[in-house]
Amino acid sequence: MSRTAFRSHILHFNDDPARNAAAGAVMAYDDGVLVVEDGRIAALGTPEEMADLTRDVDVQHCPDSLIIPGFIDTHVHYPQIDMIGSYGKDLLDWLGHYAFPTEIGLKRFKDKAIDTAGFFLDELLRNGTTSALVFPTVHAHTVDAIFSQALKRNMRLIAGKVMMDVHAPDDLLDTAQSSYDDSLSLIEKWRGKGRLGYAVTPRFALTSSPEQLRGAGDLLAQNPDVLLHTHLSENTKEIARAQELFPDSDSYLDIYQRAGLLGPRSIFAHCVHLTDAERRTLANAGAAIAHCPTSNLFLGSGLFDIAAAQEANITIGLGSDVGAGTSLSAFASMSEAYKVAQMRGHSLHPYEAFYLATLGGARAVHIDHHVGNFAPGKEADFVVLDLAATPLMARRLARANTFEEMLFALMILGDDRAVKSTYIAGALAHERQSAKNS
Repeated sequence: MSRTAFRSHILHFNDDPARNAAAGAVMAYDDGVLVVEDGRIAALGTPEEMADLTRDVDVQHCPDSLIIPGFIDTHVHYPQIDMIGSYGKDLLDWLGHYAFPTEIGLKRFKDKAIDTAGFFLDELLRNGTTSALVFPTVHAHTVDAIFSQALKRNMRLIAGKVMMDVHAPDDLLDTAQSSYDDSLSLIEKWRGKGRLGYAVTPRFALTSSPEQLRGAGDLLAQNPDVLLHTHLSENTKEIARAQELFPDSDSYLDIYQRAGLLGPRSIFAHCVHLTDAERRTLANAGAAIAHCPTSNLFLGSGLFDIAAAQEANITIGLGSDVGAGTSLSAFASMSEAYKVAQMRGHSLHPYEAFYLATLGGARAVHIDHHVGNFAPGKEADFVVLDLAATPLMARRLARANTFEEMLFALMILGDDRAVKSTYIAGALAHERQSAKNS
């Protein structure tokens, strides 16, 4: 038995604070002790409550720090890490000029895919993100690359081969049959390995034929342990094009529903321009939304209505959506989500923001029985945040009078420099370099 303990400010959630105001939804400790045993959470409480469990343990004291569960990125494209911050117009223009050419670049070079996947995962860890739902490319070896690199790092990660058989460059096209066959082969190859999960991944309705979408639905029906991961209602031009391509469908969401792709294990990225009827349909199906505010702002796609989604009782997580997203940092996603909500007339409370970035994201991608909070028995994926990471943060946070004020200042001012260390299953996976070198 290997037992360690960490003492600091500690925060985690037992439920969504926006929907459950009862005591216990938010667990905030000004002085707490987190006990980790054999890579799992053993206990959490005050120093007095944990005295017996830590009697013979060298407790690691983390002054001027905050310990939280690892961040969960519910939507991100790992091949696009190499073209983050590329100038573009709107979604469809940006795809054609940057995303598609970058993904074509990984077609013939397996070593490049492995290198890109490794760099991407190390960047996630540097930003305190311990789990993610990831888009590779249409090429099966890019799935092998991200899974093999995640397995090396013992990360809990979900991905799947992108499916595209129409309306895309030739070097990114598969067929309805080959996409089904390749996806099934990858599911069988990686199922049960490490902490990996599979997601059936049609890019979006615009680049899949009805036959391919139905094949994706068949994969879901035949493999109830996998997820569905795709895009929905990100951009008004995209929505209009979807209606042109699928004139018999009642809505963009209806395209997926008719193909058997809407259900409790479906995650739809963006959902900026949903109708009330679509929100009700998503909620009734138990599907989740990956809210990607930095991407939506960067491409001018629109302002996601988080209050309406919450009112409809839809599960929501935060996604970076790199490369259209401008940062892998959950702090950037939380900060921009706050600003987007402000533009919608809704103030996103810091507890809610941190919930979305941790337990909310874990619930969205169906890994909350493994990670997302510090419930005993869960895997010990967590982050130690430095409350004095920069002179400005130290000065501002020294004047924070409440836990909520500290969290809000941290989510607005924080970035990768605030991540002091990242732990995967209780083992140190990233440690920030000294301030001189960082």
